[in-house]
Amino acid sequence: QVQLVESGGGLVQPGGSLRLSCADSRSIVTIRTMGWYRQTPGKQREPVATTTSGGTPNYSDSVKGRFTISRDNAKNTVYLQMNNLKPEDTAVYYCYAKSSSYINYWGQGTQVTVSS
Repeated sequence: QVQLVESGGGLVQPGGSLRLSCADSRSIVTIRTMGWYRQTPGKQREPVATTTSGGTPNYSDSVKGRFTISRDNAKNTVYLQMNNLKPEDTAVYYCYAKSSSYINYWGQGTQVTVSS
């Protein structure tokens, strides 16, 4: 089984930055893809950024040029550097991992609030 532990959320002003991290603390199965989704009340969970084990990133249009995803395979950890944050980025951010058998795993979520 996979257990994802997230950290780095918080409250920032518009234009500020945050760095999220997520680690697979159990390291029992092989992970193909890791990434981040986000969700606000009344809306569906939406993808933000993903990265493969080889480091190929994919970003949603709303965060391109502002967010950067990276991965440390040795530590089973994925990061999300968020710059130039906007109020519309406010959401609960969820880490996810896809195993070699194509099973999805989710973290508990970490709150990001962007407000002046």
